[in-house]
Parts: sequence; C-alpha cells; structure tokens
Amino acid sequence: MFSNEPRCRYQKNQLAEVICQLRFPEILSIGANAPVDFQEAIRADFPQFLRRQETPAPRITGTPGNLNLQNQPATLNYQFATADNVWRVNLTSKFISLTCTNYTCWEDFAAHLDKPLAAFIKIYKPAYFERVGLRYLNFFSRKSLELEGTPFSNLIAPCYLGPLADPEVQEPSASRCSVDAEMAIRGGCRVKLHAGPGLVKQNGREDKEVKFVFDQDLYMPGQLPVNLSAGALQTLHSQADSIFRGAISNTLHEAMEPHEI
Repeated sequence: MFSNEPRCRYQKNQLAEVICQLRFPEILSIGANAPVDFQEAIRADFPQFLRRQETPAPRITGTPGNLNLQNQPATLNYQFATADNVWRVNLTSKFISLTCTNYTCWEDFAAHLDKPLAAFIKIYKPAYFERVGLRYLNFFSRKSLELEGTPFSNLIAPCYLGPLADPEVQEPSASRCSVDAEMAIRGGCRVKLHAGPGLVKQNGREDKEVKFVFDQDLYMPGQLPVNLSAGALQTLHSQADSIFRGAISNTLHEAMEPHEI
C-alpha cells in the first residue's frame, strides 16, 4: 500500500482538487460578526469575497417507531478567493479550509496556506484543532495521458481495483466497481479512500470519458495543539504521497512525466 520511492513532481498530474481543512471548537463570533479583520489580513492575496448561508440536512431524532426530523441551524460560510479562482479560503464558525484546483507541489500549497492560517490563529485564537485534514482528488484520464486502450488493471495497483483486478472481468462490463476503505495508518493518521472508474463532472459539465477516481482523505483526529498544526499537515502530506505512489503502476507514473524535486 505504501511506497518508499522519492518524491517527484508530475508535469501531467491528474489532480482535480486539493483541500486542507482544519476543524476547531465552534467560535460563535465568526457567525455573529463579519470577519472584517481576517479579510483585511489576506485581501491582497485573496481579493474576491462571497458569503453564503448553508443549511445542513435535518437530523433524525427519537426512537424506532417515533422518529422525528430536527432542523439544524444555518451556517454562514465566508469565501475568499484569488483573482483567478484557483485558490479559495473558506471560513465558518467550525472550520477553515484552503482549496486549490491547479496544484503543482506541496511547497506551493503550504505557502498559500501560511498567511490565512496565521491570520485566523492570531484573530480568533482557537483553543485547539479537533481535526486536521488533507484531501487529494485525482481523476486519471487515459486520453490526456495518451494511454487510450490501456486497461486500468495495468495502471492501478490491484488492491484498488476490486473485481477489475481479475483478468476474467472485462472492464466495459462493470457498470459500477469501486473500493472504499477507512483505516488507521502511520504517524497517528487515518485515511478514507475511494477508488474506482466512473464519469465525473468538471466545470459543471459531465465528461463522457470514463476516468479512474482516486480520492484520499487523510486526517488527524483529537485535540491537536495549534502550534503543531503545520507539523501535522506535513505528516499527512508525506503519507498521502506514499499512498499515491504505491497505488499507481510504473506505466502510469511515467505517463504523467515525473520530474525530481
């Protein structure tokens, strides 16, 4: 499952989105007052602003035979984006996140996170982080990598293929075939994994090409001291990189045009 191959940067990486999210005990002032000071601290880098109200799905309460739907309070979600919308910071009373849709390398991602996270910590002083997460969403396109006609079984490690790893199973015959897992891994981390072929939507449009989705959501639970968040994210990134390299074949690795870091 894990690989010890050295890190590299892919010229043709297949990342659709990378998200870092840090959850904290609810801070009511974020929802009660507009985050003016926070915006001023990051506005030079994230000039676009959007505020939306999100209403969670009703919660089911009661006992069998006497179930009720309990409405949940709406949450204000403040979004700050770069001029090109490639980078987005979201802030609510329970989490802060950074999303990137044109990921190049971890160092660049971490640099974009530094200022918003430092401003948040300085202004709102969270007691600790309840969950520190890092998610990598890959859509492997055989067309863009000039691998059309190559079965996924030649590109992805067997443990992520399910029945498609069996040579007797023909790929076109499987209308649905995915692997989902959640487990503890090294470094005190946990990971939720989803892998499998499917049709995906990008920019609001569904692509007719069947792509292989590899979605890894890594996180550290518990009461993590604020000053250890950077180290936690570095650990999560290292684990994600090791899992990713272990999931792809040399054929896929070379098709993405790796370069040493």
